Amino acid sequence: MKYAFINGKILDGDKDMTVKDGLCILVDGEKITDILPLSEANVEGYKIFDLKGGYIMPGLINMHVHLAGNGKPQKKQRDNEKLVKTIMSSALTRAVAYKIVYGFAKDELMSGVTTIRTVGGLGNFDTRLRDEIACGKKVGPRILAANQGISVPGGHMAGSVAIAAHNDKEALDHLAECEKEKVDIIKLMITGGVLDAKEKGVPGELKMPAVMVKSVCDKAHEAGYTVAAHVESPAGVKVALENGVDSVEHGAKPNEEIINLFKKNNAFLCTTISPALPYALFDRSVSNASEVEQFNGNVVFEGIIDCAKAAIENDIPIVLGNDVGCPWITQYDFWRELYYFHKYVGVTNAFALYTATKRSAELAGLGNVTGSIEKGKCADMIVTENNPLEDLCALRNVKTVIARGKIYDNPKIKKNKRVSEELDKFL
Repeated sequence: MKYAFINGKILDGDKDMTVKDGLCILVDGEKITDILPLSEANVEGYKIFDLKGGYIMPGLINMHVHLAGNGKPQKKQRDNEKLVKTIMSSALTRAVAYKIVYGFAKDELMSGVTTIRTVGGLGNFDTRLRDEIACGKKVGPRILAANQGISVPGGHMAGSVAIAAHNDKEALDHLAECEKEKVDIIKLMITGGVLDAKEKGVPGELKMPAVMVKSVCDKAHEAGYTVAAHVESPAGVKVALENGVDSVEHGAKPNEEIINLFKKNNAFLCTTISPALPYALFDRSVSNASEVEQFNGNVVFEGIIDCAKAAIENDIPIVLGNDVGCPWITQYDFWRELYYFHKYVGVTNAFALYTATKRSAELAGLGNVTGSIEKGKCADMIVTENNPLEDLCALRNVKTVIARGKIYDNPKIKKNKRVSEELDKFL
């Protein structure tokens, strides 16, 4: 279809974006073919889409997604390894799980996220779904997929959305399997997480040997892949950067050495404030966290914020992800990560929106494809009634999603009322 989007207020995705009025966005198929004053636009042959004064901007890009989780609050920790083993044990249960994963991806799109980067999933579900969406068989966001990550025995997510490599050979064997599955990125689980720690003050305990990190990074780079790494402690960040990781996922309070390593390696930071917030700030009667988990949640929460602040102060590239799938973090609430980035890190609303659109596209290797509203880019756009430059909560209810030129008007998503009520207390 050929569409002419008129009467919209454009936020183009640039770092210092301001509202642009009186322009017409012409879309032919998947591409934006022109943006020009409405008085100069030849709209013959185009279907007119009247935005009625709404704000149109690039679709959001969620750079840290696990499609296997729904974010439902838990009263106690699950045995994820046992659960995943059961899910993947038969063709029937795999088919059911794949359908659920697809539903979660669709929720991402309908909430205004037109591109996601998955960093640990069930089997080869993520690449399979990526390809079905790309060829039009299913409706969903553009996917950059890692499939299963690489962890170690007893390491973060080992046996669920990551394999447990006992040695370098097993890690490299999995890397070879990832190549066969045609993944887009490689994911390492270098440290533990908040819930992995059994004592106060030790979240993000280093789990993966430095030599394994280097072996995987070297081989992955030879094959043309970038490597993302889960790290939640200064020691983990240091090992990741010293041995070739391209993006630090989550982060921790950095020192001068870590800042220099980021710059030396041209690595970027993927900030994820959302998953630590409930453990750090919720009353334990709500989060169901133990005293140890709450203490460690606060350590990680503050470390992630400190890392993001330091990155901005030192011109280290930064993107946003919400680690969706963790308890309290749903597939439709990525907008909250932008809000937290503004609230806790202290950036402007415009910078938060830029970070989650144009900047993320650039660092994901998609800068010439998506991330901004400009001629030649893919027509990945969203429309809100209110101006997110004034209040990022405007992103909560997206009126229209345009993905690769296809329009989804008034998208509907089933939301968890309790999750919304508790998280809204921190807006």
